[in-house]
Amino acid sequence: MYPKRTAALASAAALAGSAVLMAAPAARADVVDVNYQCKTPIGDKSAVSPIDIKGVKSGSGYQITMTFEKGVSSSPVDLGKGAMNPSAVIKLGGAESGTLAVKGPANPETVPANTPIKITDLTGTYTPKESGKVTFTPGVLTIKALGTTTTCTPSNSPKVSLTLDVTAAGGGTTGTTGSSQDAPAGGEELPQTGPEDSAIALGTLGGTVLLAGAAGVLWLTRRNQAQR
Repeated sequence: MYPKRTAALASAAALAGSAVLMAAPAARADVVDVNYQCKTPIGDKSAVSPIDIKGVKSGSGYQITMTFEKGVSSSPVDLGKGAMNPSAVIKLGGAESGTLAVKGPANPETVPANTPIKITDLTGTYTPKESGKVTFTPGVLTIKALGTTTTCTPSNSPKVSLTLDVTAAGGGTTGTTGSSQDAPAGGEELPQTGPEDSAIALGTLGGTVLLAGAAGVLWLTRRNQAQR
């Protein structure tokens, strides 16, 4: 009798932990089309590139990576290896405002003349100053090559590519990377301690509570039988 009851309660604990894990929001980044209008040394150019912004937890902050799926400008002459250096700003919104600077390595290979310039991945470190949901939207791109500067400005009000649910240093709660986080009824959010281990911690807590309850039931059952 006791083994069956213990197994049933242990299964309930495992299911409770699984439910908490399933409720935790996953990391999410949307690819958005950005229509760049570029001011170049040889005149104005325009191009649309799908852009993906992702965030990976790193210490007390996040490593943000901005990826271009298509080239956005070109050069009338060959750009030798290492001749072109890209950088950009990402607009912050939601709980924070301002911009985040990101930059990437120089071109690893020669870029032939009059061909789209492939932008290397741009990265930067974001450290939350405010708690809440922070959005990341592609901003101005700058390309420096052969002593010239090309500035490309989004003209189509691009959509948000990434949303992070963050906590500033010293804050009480934090969420995981993603575009949204479900809250329990009543508007109260579950307390969490980290981007990924929080769900595991809560799942473990749920299992601990249920197993403790199981121990209490077994103790009462044995006590009653002993008294009889």
